Amino acid sequence: MIEALNDPDILAVLCLLLGLVIGSFLNVVIHRLPVMMEREWVTQCAELRAEPAPVFEKLSLAAPPSRCPHCAHALSALENIPLLSYIVLRGRCRNCKVPISLRYPAVELLTGLIFAYAGGKLGFGLPLLGALGFVAAAIALSFIDFDTQLLPDDITLPLLWVGLLFNLLGAFTDLHSAVIGVIVGYMALWSVYWSFKLITGKEGMGYGDFKLLAAIGAWLGWQMLPLVILLSSFVGAVVGLALIVFAKQGRNVPIPFGPYLATAGIIALFWGKPLTRLYLSVL
Repeated sequence: MIEALNDPDILAVLCLLLGLVIGSFLNVVIHRLPVMMEREWVTQCAELRAEPAPVFEKLSLAAPPSRCPHCAHALSALENIPLLSYIVLRGRCRNCKVPISLRYPAVELLTGLIFAYAGGKLGFGLPLLGALGFVAAAIALSFIDFDTQLLPDDITLPLLWVGLLFNLLGAFTDLHSAVIGVIVGYMALWSVYWSFKLITGKEGMGYGDFKLLAAIGAWLGWQMLPLVILLSSFVGAVVGLALIVFAKQGRNVPIPFGPYLATAGIIALFWGKPLTRLYLSVL
């Protein structure tokens, strides 16, 4: 078994299968975690007003089992196979025939493909384990931010601490660079936030963005942060311009920055050093 894990092709296939399963779980996280957070806030507000706490259906990442959001049909194990079930069901709920969002197989496929690439590139070891965790968190945060413009502390803060833990073991950089990465990552966007607010009187981003960049710094070290900021700004500007031109989205409609930070973090994780060398050679 260990010999098989040392084969890049076999490891890539195993990571692909693992990624499809993790992607299916990420769909649950993306859908349920914001709802759980909102219910917690509503309950806390009721307590502050000395009102009876609202009664909600029990909801966690584990319960109730997966079900159709339209008719509440509980999905059987055969209806919950990543990608395959979507194809067999032809993208529709077996019970109510309502179309299933394309996002579900897209998240599964995206996670599987990046996991497979990580397995083939990094090989079996501590960096691969860390990379898979980082990618999974980045994907979940990206889609949650797209939907709600929230970057939950339940993901960003553990991501930060786990990044420091991995670099305590020297997985991606040394611990000194990782700790400075946390500080510089947080303070960089904190400074932009307050500068923009003082000049315009508006909030240009949320505190979750600070925490996400700090977490990326914890994983990759401070040396990668200029590349991450440059890439995320470029991608965000291109996507924002495209939305304004092609989707007729108003200039005042807020655009979440978290997905671009997360995407830049994944790019830097795999190609950060050669991209940095290329950038410096051009300069």
